[in-house]
Amino acid sequence: MKESFTKNTIIATIIGFVIYPSLNTVSLESSIKNWQLGFQTPASPIFEGIVSFHDDLMIFLTFIFGFVLYILTMCVSRFRASASNTEATRLVHASVLEIVWTIVPALILIFIAIPSFSLLYSVDEIVEPLFTVKVVGHQWYWSYEFLDPEVVARLYNQQLSGENLVFEAEGSGSFDSYLLADDELDTGLTSYRLLTVDNHLPLPVQVNVRAMVTSSDVLHSWAVPSLGVKLDACPGRLNQTSLFIKREGYYYGQCSEICGVNHGFMPIGITAYEIFPSSKQVIYDFEPVLASLYSIANE
Repeated sequence: MKESFTKNTIIATIIGFVIYPSLNTVSLESSIKNWQLGFQTPASPIFEGIVSFHDDLMIFLTFIFGFVLYILTMCVSRFRASASNTEATRLVHASVLEIVWTIVPALILIFIAIPSFSLLYSVDEIVEPLFTVKVVGHQWYWSYEFLDPEVVARLYNQQLSGENLVFEAEGSGSFDSYLLADDELDTGLTSYRLLTVDNHLPLPVQVNVRAMVTSSDVLHSWAVPSLGVKLDACPGRLNQTSLFIKREGYYYGQCSEICGVNHGFMPIGITAYEIFPSSKQVIYDFEPVLASLYSIANE
């Protein structure tokens, strides 16, 4: 019976490791697909770490699930009413068994905790940013304020004309971001129902940017899954996080806190692109930012 138990345990473990890869349907190089099971394609080091930690954790979960399923199946099959052997062996004292089922789970938790704490600290770490963006949640839209207008203006002027024009201005360039209605969507690849906004937040790639998140009314949550960002927007409180986008593209998120009747209609849109003069000249919808900076400079 002991040999059968060992053999079946090995078989269950092998089956678990065979089934596991099919559960992770999205690789780091794949694109987002309809009806996919899994995460969005990571666009930041933090989210790559989250996906890697999830994949490693699934190995343990698959093994545990297969082992428990095997034990349950054996108990049901061997000690069912119609079986010939319906009398279970009574274990009064099994010191070795108690030690094993106490130590093994503890070791597994310790092994999981080490990368978990490392990831948690990296999520909370604030790297010296190039500039800061203030994100304010409203019912039911988002507004963005650039708290370093001189830096932002220099970057955008370099992108548009290659000139080093710096606005000698104080304050912050700000604009609002609203959901586009269905009849306002175009046929482009970046138009997604209930996700596309009229003004995307333009951010540079390969640069550390600090986002300070707050709310003007009720609790909101600024969440962009592909960047590994989910930060509560609380009235009267500033929460902050670091953003580092690895590649150009459009990234979308939604408010992840139930904030009222139009909670599902305040998406988040981010445009990430290369801002330095050596990059290709691609102009996205950052006209609201430039307009805000020009108005500040003229004051």
